[in-house]
Amino acid sequence: MNLNIAVLPGDGIGPEIMEQAIAVTNAIANKFGHKIQLTYAICGADAIDKVGNPYPNATHDVCMNNNAVLFGAIGNPKYDNNPTATVRPEQGLLAMRKKLGLYANIRPVKAFETILSKSPLREELVRDTDFLVIRELTGGLYFGQPRGISEDGNTAIDTCAYSREEIERIIQLAYSFAQKRRRKVTVVDKANILATSQLWRKIAQEIAPKHPDITTEYLFVDNAAMQLIQNPKTFDVLVTENMFGDILTDEASVITGSLGMLPSASIGLHTSVFEPIHGSYPQAAGKNIANPIAMVLSAALMFEYAFNLNAESQLIRQAVDASIANGIVTVDIAFDKSYTTTEVGQWLVNYINKATI
Repeated sequence: MNLNIAVLPGDGIGPEIMEQAIAVTNAIANKFGHKIQLTYAICGADAIDKVGNPYPNATHDVCMNNNAVLFGAIGNPKYDNNPTATVRPEQGLLAMRKKLGLYANIRPVKAFETILSKSPLREELVRDTDFLVIRELTGGLYFGQPRGISEDGNTAIDTCAYSREEIERIIQLAYSFAQKRRRKVTVVDKANILATSQLWRKIAQEIAPKHPDITTEYLFVDNAAMQLIQNPKTFDVLVTENMFGDILTDEASVITGSLGMLPSASIGLHTSVFEPIHGSYPQAAGKNIANPIAMVLSAALMFEYAFNLNAESQLIRQAVDASIANGIVTVDIAFDKSYTTTEVGQWLVNYINKATI
């Protein structure tokens, strides 16, 4: 099979972890007899520095002309610490989501048995945690108009807006995933306060009866945040709006013990994007210490969702599980000896090369 992949390493640790994900991707392609065509493009602070635009038209063309996008990370302190900057790396990420029509972000949250003690929660709370968060990605506060700061600098406004179409498609997607899992959907909103959330709940209550074999529950976002800490293993599929999803998925990621463990897939109207949930981690850039597992698992999601190659995806997950079980991990989750980013990536490649299929 011919696999055409756009590669956007981005900023900070992005290029380092991407290098390992590409090495694993190539190993899988060789193992299963696929032909990989990689096309690299710039984004984020790197693109601002080079062409003044965090998501240039040329990069968008690359994304549109490939079957999938592997994306590293966006962000740089020189922009983060400058509130007056008119062009920011994160604008590139929002532009990419909007232009590619990436209305759904899928984030699996799974606890790894051998590193449960790395979680800030008690092991008995974390053990067997395995759920999906499905976040609406192109609506809400991050895209609503009007928005901005007044000319005198004393007032700011952000607008949260959602349409029926946006809500229906993301909730339907949540039910389709629940159908393949443990048949439970949790709709997260703030319907006691926000008009947009009231529409979310109204539409969810219209859709739920069409799926009588799936349990549906409704949680206000503050309660959901609490339940993620108290009872994470009770969740199966959570679906929520853009900002709530942004916050809850970062909270949920800590359950596993490290931000460097969790991948994500952004899917929608055009080319899907696969990326780790962590940021650019500029403090670690160039030190060869960043955890590449989330980026590698994002490649596993790519094989599954973009190419429908489940055996390939499963072998990557097996390699990751084996590396963790054998202690071949970076410093963020190491108990005794830690390994570099490159060493972890090479171990995964060696595991794949030796595997029998």
